[in-house]
Amino acid sequence: MTSPQFSGGGSKPGLRPGRILAWLVLWAFILITLLPFVWMLRTALSDNKELFTDPGSWLPVGFTWGGFKRVLGLSSFAEAQAQGGSGASLNFWVYLRNSLIVSTVITVCQVFFSALAAYSFARLRWPGRDKVFFAFLTALMVPPVFTMLPNFVLIKNLGLLNTYAAVVAPFLFMTPFAVFFLRQFFLGINREIEEAAMIDGAGHLRVFFRIILPMSSAPMATLAILTFINAWNEYFWPLLVGSEDSVRVLTVALSVFRAATPQTGPDWSGLMAATLVAAVPVALIFLAFGKKIVNSIGFSGVK
Repeated sequence: MTSPQFSGGGSKPGLRPGRILAWLVLWAFILITLLPFVWMLRTALSDNKELFTDPGSWLPVGFTWGGFKRVLGLSSFAEAQAQGGSGASLNFWVYLRNSLIVSTVITVCQVFFSALAAYSFARLRWPGRDKVFFAFLTALMVPPVFTMLPNFVLIKNLGLLNTYAAVVAPFLFMTPFAVFFLRQFFLGINREIEEAAMIDGAGHLRVFFRIILPMSSAPMATLAILTFINAWNEYFWPLLVGSEDSVRVLTVALSVFRAATPQTGPDWSGLMAATLVAAVPVALIFLAFGKKIVNSIGFSGVK
């Protein structure tokens, strides 16, 4: 007697209309997202004088690397003006250095201090903890522009204008979002691990540095990336307190470069080239740590 034959149940289903539609919608959103970057690249590789002779073209008009050369300081004053640039000097590497210093300091300090505060709210028991946390979260509803003027007056009275300290001061310690973000993850960590460590004689600081931080690498990496991007894109506050080249960040420098308008019009090709180069560090960070962002979305804690 032959045994009945069963068809394999592990075969993949065919492409259904709903699945095809979902992929089409996904690719449509990807293309819409990439279009501005394609247009920026097209403008950056165009000759600034010939740019408006064919405004509807998706290909570079009068292909040239002149925009990137002007931004990186590889063109002389005469060459820059001949290509439609203003000839204004853009100390790109100095501004890039300033942005890297400011963003890195803000990221390291803010993530560390936010982790300390989040651990305190999640694990330590002290009078009024929940009320203080609620009051702390209400700061999320306060627009940053409301605190900008008092902060500027304070920085000015302290004599810190045009220093790195002035640029990083309002963002250095912690933000309500960062504390809330990490606290939610810390609450999901099994308390038995901490209790076992404390039975062996470990204090709160040792538990925090030896247990909590290593187990929280994914959400902390996510928070670090978000913090770095926000610090990198910050514009108005560095504009207020850092007008000198020694501390001027890249976002402010691009605005100054945009304001240096030649007689023929703005140097759009140079501006787009500078914007693309300025986006490279953020893109590299995403390529390096993108997987950690995906892994931290579930806030899985200890399993």
